Amino acid sequence: MSDSAPLPPVRLHPEAELARDALSTPLLSRAARLARWAGPTTRIDAGGGLVEEQLPEAAEVLGLSGDDAAAYASEAWRVAVDTGLVEVVDEEAGTVTAGEELAVLTGGAPHDVLGVWLAALETVLADASVPDLDDLVGAMDAGGEVDLSSLDWDPEAEAEFLDGVLGNLYLLTAGEERPGTAFVPLPALAASMIVPSDMGEPTNDVLEQVSDAMMRLDDQFRLLELVGLVAYQPVDEALMADTDEEPASPVDETDVSRYGMVRLTPLGLYGLRARLLEAGFEAPAVGDLADKGADALLDGTAAFPPTAAQAETEQWLARRESLAAARELLAAARGLDAGAPLRRLRCQQALSLVGDEAEPALREVLDDPELGGLARVWLAERGASEVPAPSEDLVFWLTVDTLAAQLAAEGNSDELRGLVEGLAQQHSGFFAAAWRVDHPATADVLEAMGRLHPDKRIAKEARKAAFKARSQQGG
Repeated sequence: MSDSAPLPPVRLHPEAELARDALSTPLLSRAARLARWAGPTTRIDAGGGLVEEQLPEAAEVLGLSGDDAAAYASEAWRVAVDTGLVEVVDEEAGTVTAGEELAVLTGGAPHDVLGVWLAALETVLADASVPDLDDLVGAMDAGGEVDLSSLDWDPEAEAEFLDGVLGNLYLLTAGEERPGTAFVPLPALAASMIVPSDMGEPTNDVLEQVSDAMMRLDDQFRLLELVGLVAYQPVDEALMADTDEEPASPVDETDVSRYGMVRLTPLGLYGLRARLLEAGFEAPAVGDLADKGADALLDGTAAFPPTAAQAETEQWLARRESLAAARELLAAARGLDAGAPLRRLRCQQALSLVGDEAEPALREVLDDPELGGLARVWLAERGASEVPAPSEDLVFWLTVDTLAAQLAAEGNSDELRGLVEGLAQQHSGFFAAAWRVDHPATADVLEAMGRLHPDKRIAKEARKAAFKARSQQGG
């Protein structure tokens, strides 16, 4: 994932709602309970962890039982220390006290609560990249040092792999109509990091790597679910059982959900975006432009998917009076630069969301060569009276401008292909006149029409017209 290109915009839940989600996550709520439990008799070891003899009591405080109770209690304590819910009073004596951040969870602003949760997330992500405890014990030498080479474990590479997986999950979530609702199969997520994009049929070696990655991710997502980053349906235990054993019940081999399913939660989407911003990525969120000018809105939403662009525009309009907003949008839509056609398309889409009280702003630009066309379209769609008919020059200019905007927004899409075919069919003399249109994008639009039209004869006409347009423009 390159940090030079902006990521898709995400729609975040309100911070108050996210803060409530954070407080209810198993790991942060456990950490808070341990912070309140800690007192003068609580002791920690040199690494800041609870001494072993106190782990059973900590697990009991948390209502945990079973083989993993002590491990879960230890993880919650580590989160409490790392987030400042617990502070070390005396390292030598191993004494602690409640930290200042504990009060934030009960009386702090939502943003501050989320700050504590983000610190907890960093702890869990670091722990998720550490090998299994049994593997660590097996790799210890006589002196108690861990031999990383015997583990075949590279801490930086492991953390980078997990970051890449979460980055891909973020991209998939950001592209959804309703972010955070669709589960992603674990095999697909693992394969996205391992299988080369140009590989047809994966080799057995690659498939084995994907399988190994799935098992690592299964352990990691189980831990990340506790901090609220993901919702996770684990890999079916039967898949990891001895193949000689007869399954207890019939197994559906085609059920992909048996191999693990994961999705980011709304809180997880917030957390990953915060980490991406910290790492220098451009990671927009819907609402970022609501308090900025119309120029920032039109430029900023230029590359947004339609639903995200509309959501951003609705928030921007909600803060403004319709007539003033329409005038500001129209002023920002002017220009003959390469991005201007797409700005005008976004302007037209934004104006479709304002009420009839914006009509004076549209009438003011009827004679504007760049805005007169879209103003007539808006007025006609509202059934306004006394709308002057456009000149032929204006019709052709608006057509080129619209096609240039669609080309910039979607590239050689099927929708644009259909628009090109319909246009050539309705206007038999289109190319004979179009090359004369005084628009900076005329030649580019005609070349695109030549590329997109399936009829070779018409495509040739478009290319000839493009050549004439470029010659006229001195290109």
